[in-house]
Amino acid sequence: MKREIGLWQWVGFGVTALGGTLLHFLYGWLGGARWIAPFSGVNESTWEHMKLLFWPMLAFAAVEWLFFRHRADFWCVKLRGILLGLALSPVLFYTYNGVVGKSPDWLNIAIFFVSAALAYLYEARLFRSESVRCRSPKGALAVLVLLALAFGVFTFLTPTLGIFRDPLTGTYAI
Repeated sequence: MKREIGLWQWVGFGVTALGGTLLHFLYGWLGGARWIAPFSGVNESTWEHMKLLFWPMLAFAAVEWLFFRHRADFWCVKLRGILLGLALSPVLFYTYNGVVGKSPDWLNIAIFFVSAALAYLYEARLFRSESVRCRSPKGALAVLVLLALAFGVFTFLTPTLGIFRDPLTGTYAI
């Protein structure tokens, strides 16, 4: 079982890496279609780049759940992994930019992959340790649903905070 979890997490990383890369360009490829905007990056803001990690990780978790639904800790582990990935993206980005100034595109891409990899490694560790006390799997799933709603709502009703600001245009939202 423990080897199987490692394989699932590697596949999840691959799905997230590929899915996030596709989502980065999908909004533009579809000519700015509003229906894809909640799922795809609509500008170059940090928030929009966080979507690129969130949606593939959530989609993969839904598929993975079909095989691991017997685990009471499943959604709690997934919530922790997704939150770690979502936190690492802006922390690494703003830390580097705060120290150096501006990061090259290749480093921004690397931050996405590192955030995803560390999130899946963390999940694998939690699954293997079987030490996660999941008091409310439904609560963990509810938090993921709230995050999904936030990514959708803030795509169209964007707060004027730095994390939502497109550094290329200085604008917010679509």
